[in-house]
Formats: sequence, C-alpha cells, structure tokens
Amino acid sequence: MSRIDELAPTNERDRQWGLWMAAAQSGDRAAYETLLRECIPFIKTVARKQGVQPDSIDDVVQETLLTVHQARQTYDPSRSFPAWLRTIAQRRAIDGLRNQGRKGAREVHEPDAYENYTDPSGNPELHANRVDESGELGRAVATLPSGQREAVEQLALSERSLDEAAQATGRTTGALKVNLHRALRNLRARMGARN
Repeated sequence: MSRIDELAPTNERDRQWGLWMAAAQSGDRAAYETLLRECIPFIKTVARKQGVQPDSIDDVVQETLLTVHQARQTYDPSRSFPAWLRTIAQRRAIDGLRNQGRKGAREVHEPDAYENYTDPSGNPELHANRVDESGELGRAVATLPSGQREAVEQLALSERSLDEAAQATGRTTGALKVNLHRALRNLRARMGARN
C-alpha cells in the first residue's frame, strides 16, 4: 500500500475503523487496541505530509494517540473516522513543528561541547581560589551589621523566599529587602577593595 493509499479513505477501512471506534466507545478494549494499532501508519503518513522530521514522527504518533484517547467520546460514529483522526494528527504535527521551532531557537546542537569543555573542578588552583573566596566572603558577611547579616543569611545563603524569611525573623519583607540591598552594596565595596 502506498502512502497515498494510506491517507485516502477507503470505504472498507473507514467503515471498519468507525465500527472499532464505536465499539471502543462502548467499552470494547480489544477493538480499541486494534484500532489504535491500525492507525499508526496512517498517523505517520499524515505527520510526514505536514513536514515533521523523521526523528520526531514517533512523538507526533504518541501525542495523536493520546489525544484520540482523551477525545474518544467526542467521535460521532455517523462521521468518517479517518477524517476525524487526520484532523487530530495534523494538529499534533503542527504542535510538534512549533515545539521544534521553539526548541531550535533556544538550543544549540553541539555534540562535542562536553568533550571540549574543561572541568573546573579538575583544576586544583581554581578550586583553592574558590575555597579562599568563600572563606573571604564568610568573613565579610560576619562583619555586617546584624540586620544586614540576617537578611543575607536568610535570603541569599539559606535561599528562603521573602515571605519565609520574614516569618523566620519577625521582620517585614520591606525591611528584609532594604537590609539585603545595603548588605550587597557593603559586600561589593569590601570584596572589591581586597581584589
């Protein structure tokens, strides 16, 4: 059977698929499983015709079958099942293409990046510098006024939200924001003066 034949509804296939879907709506699990299995080549052909890349066709098939499952009670047995399925498959293919476009705009395919990227933990000098800087930062935080130190400890070091930090300290979120801002300004000045 050619791809064109897979897409073109045949009276027998249309009738059989419609019967299986009607049986599935009535709870016939075997008919439903058979129908879904038989639909896969049809869905793949629709996806290919929509321009879906070969490595994404299985995703479109899965999304289409999931949509069929979720919407199976909306199918009207007096209508063409392949037309109903084609519409769903086309929409899932378009969704897949949109997703690929968004992903392509955000991600860069660089298979050798991992191999060419040096591991900073493998550099003992860099590790020693980080340990020294973290100790220096700890000493600088310890010299801050108590309100500023508390804001840094709660919001930056413990990574609590403003609401959580306010509840833990008994201070308002506004006071915590002001103290954090002042603390960061002081730390920048102190750490910058040492470098």
